Amino acid sequence: MIMAEEKQNSQLLHLVIGGELSSLTGVTFRDLDAVDIVGVFPDYKSAEKAWRAKAQETVDNAHMRYFIVHLHRLLDPGAEQVQG
Repeated sequence: MIMAEEKQNSQLLHLVIGGELSSLTGVTFRDLDAVDIVGVFPDYKSAEKAWRAKAQETVDNAHMRYFIVHLHRLLDPGAEQVQG
């Protein structure tokens, strides 16, 4: 019973980061000191909302990219993969 409760209440943490890339074809940041760490979010839906807002703010710069990192997959790689 406790296991089911823990699973139901678990967070699926997501990190939103972005910055200017060195090239349009890669994912290497031009300046790591200038990477924008938008924040950590408890679920994909809220991370996506933040990602969309930042992407829209920087739409005029083709080298600027924002990403959603699935932290929950990095923190517990053996856990069942749940899209959330």
